[in-house]
Amino acid sequence: MNVHATQTNFVFTPQPTPTLPVAGSDALFPVHRIYCVGRNFAEHAVEMGHDPDREPPFFFQKNPDTLLLSGEEFPYPSQTSDVHHEIELVVALHKGGTNIPLDSAMDHVFGYAVGLDMTRRDLQGEAKKAGRPWETGKSFEWSAPCTPLVPASQIGHPNSGAIWCKVNGEQRQSGDLNQMIWKVQEMISYLSGLFELKAGDLIYAGTPAGVGAVVRGDEIHGGVDGVGEIRVRVA
Repeated sequence: MNVHATQTNFVFTPQPTPTLPVAGSDALFPVHRIYCVGRNFAEHAVEMGHDPDREPPFFFQKNPDTLLLSGEEFPYPSQTSDVHHEIELVVALHKGGTNIPLDSAMDHVFGYAVGLDMTRRDLQGEAKKAGRPWETGKSFEWSAPCTPLVPASQIGHPNSGAIWCKVNGEQRQSGDLNQMIWKVQEMISYLSGLFELKAGDLIYAGTPAGVGAVVRGDEIHGGVDGVGEIRVRVA
């Protein structure tokens, strides 16, 4: 049965489609899903207590309506006392598919952004110990701050360059895109074997070492060379 509505007789008004602006234009990028790859920088894997060897990648999801545009305030979430920042390259797809070959994976990329994977680390830790899913720690309201998208047609496909994050002007995270264990084309190809990727999907591509807690009033400032910078204040 097709569960996708083709009529307007909804029981209630649907929520608007989450979107990201496209830098330098008035175009909007409609977001379908948000996939996040875990432990994609070796030093971050070590700081989280894991072996940095190149094991198969694993992914979790955030809901599209958890997006928060750079420059807006991040409301400190409920039921936690340990919220962490994780700076990431964000990959935006303009076409999808299944079992996408490596050599054509980059053809699916519309552009890039800079994102933060905000994490209720205490709730994530409790879920890990209990062998439960991570959603309470990862996919809460406004947990996916993101900059406007920059089209790949303008900047190409960055595979090296600094990725960094400061809190109140103090350096917390520092790495380089060339340190990613799984490269963008590999993530796209692998994901497409697990899910049917669609136009509008975002991939948060992992974070370097140095993740840490933030508190109300903190100013988070991070960036990826050649892509952009993100600024978020913890409210």
